[in-house]
Formats: sequence, C-alpha cells, structure tokens
Amino acid sequence: MGNLKHRKYTPVEICEIFDVSKSSLFRWEEDGVIPPVGRDERNQRLYTHEHVEAISRRQTGLLRKRYEAA
Repeated sequence: MGNLKHRKYTPVEICEIFDVSKSSLFRWEEDGVIPPVGRDERNQRLYTHEHVEAISRRQTGLLRKRYEAA
C-alpha cells in the first residue's frame, strides 16, 4: 500500500477511477474543490494520493446527500 501513496495519476486515470469527465475534474481544480495539481516536465497534470482522497470524499458526500434526499 505504501507504493500507492506515492503513485501519480493522469487526468484520464482519475476520470476512469471516479467516472467523471475531464471538464468536471478541471473545474474542481479551478474552484479549489481539490488541492492544486502539480505538473510534469511536459506540463501534464499529475494527481497524487492526496487528490484521490479529496475526490473520494467529495463523491462520497454527494452520494450521501442523494441517499438522504431519497
């Protein structure tokens, strides 16, 4: 599990993991919903375990609200 904490994820991988669009992902970044995202030497976004946790908390909160409203 230690290796997962140091793994870097591309936007495509994050979108696949959470079933969200890239536009949603980039909007969350712009709106400060997730921490600032670093970039590699090619200026490509690289997400970390910290981002995965932040997105997971956000998605869990949304599901909880939908469940409670039902």
